[in-house]
Amino acid sequence: MAQSTSAARPRTGASAGTHGAARRRAGAGRHGVGFALIAFAFLTAMAFSTVPTPLYPLYMAKDGFSTFMVTVVFATYAVGVVISLVLAGHISDWAGRKKILMPAIGLELIAALLFLASTSLPVLLVARLLTGLGVGMVTATATAHLHELHTAHRPGASTQRFELVSTAANIGGLGVGPLVAGVLAQWVTGPLRTPYIVFAVLLPASIVAIALAPETVEERLVRPAYRPQRISADHGDRAGYVAAAAAGFASFAVFGLFTSVAPGFVAGTLHHPSRALAGLIVFAVFGAAAAAQSLTTRLSTAAKRSLGLAAQAVGVATLVVGMRTAGLTTFLVGGIVAGIGAGVLFKASLGTVAAMAAPAERGEALAGLFLIAYLGLTVPVVAIGVAARSLPVPTVMTWFAGVLLVLLGAVAVLARRRPATA
Repeated sequence: MAQSTSAARPRTGASAGTHGAARRRAGAGRHGVGFALIAFAFLTAMAFSTVPTPLYPLYMAKDGFSTFMVTVVFATYAVGVVISLVLAGHISDWAGRKKILMPAIGLELIAALLFLASTSLPVLLVARLLTGLGVGMVTATATAHLHELHTAHRPGASTQRFELVSTAANIGGLGVGPLVAGVLAQWVTGPLRTPYIVFAVLLPASIVAIALAPETVEERLVRPAYRPQRISADHGDRAGYVAAAAAGFASFAVFGLFTSVAPGFVAGTLHHPSRALAGLIVFAVFGAAAAAQSLTTRLSTAAKRSLGLAAQAVGVATLVVGMRTAGLTTFLVGGIVAGIGAGVLFKASLGTVAAMAAPAERGEALAGLFLIAYLGLTVPVVAIGVAARSLPVPTVMTWFAGVLLVLLGAVAVLARRRPATA
């Protein structure tokens, strides 16, 4: 009898080990599925934020909006993003990722319903503000959630999958929104309603996806006292930080141009009113930025910065040539090259700031970078809108390009004053 009991023990241990391994595989499988679900929600949220981009000329024609009012509507979105980044972007670190992501998508769903309810200016302003608030909550939280799910699904593996997917969902998503909206507005009835109906379906599906994904942050029983995200620019290398921040400003100025007034330029100055074409152009710019970020992963930060500065300078100059000659092909090529430069340059800025900041201050350093970058998304676009009220659009774009080239030159000079970051 004793022998029988002793013999049974190894089998029990082996069985327990097998069940343990099975549980670990099942847990890893859940995190793999969760990774896909959060990527879908992230992509949907970012795509929705740029749905109005190819539709702005239609709003202008329907309700008599000027280019300046389009820039105000766009700036309202950027203000919402900044407010959300500062006040709520860091809460998921202790409250949990899903508890921030689900309300964030909820805000975007409310915005979609407002877009469906009315095309009036006050409603558009509120809808864009809510969209910005949602995006500000989603961006950092979804990126962190994807990283944690990737690590849990593939422990010890390279982060390349995470980097590719997060970039595609974030920057790529910004390009998908205008493409979907432009195609629907061109060939489906109700151009100012149908795109929002599609996302009014996709956004609730995203909330369900988030609910089904595993949580990766244990909620603390004792929560820390709330405070807004601290922002700091003093990290031992002021010239390097200023260079990175100025590069972020310049990069987002290009993104802001294409998500606000560029479709109006294409329809008016270049005489191509197709909504599908407008959406395709914006998609090409952001798609190029996302692809360039993914393909330059192995380059050093200094090499990325040099490539980004050169490509953005050439691209912006080409944009102006296309605008002045009314050449659509030249304008498109300039946009793609500028998008490549902006994407790579901003990635270099992130790498520079992350490397120079102490771990305990990295959040503050990155918060400052994103704040300045979103000012770049807003201020130049509003300035373009104001200037376009009294000056020809090609002249305004020439001044925009000139200021941007000076800023890029300043970044290059400041960057040379510090050691290159590997």
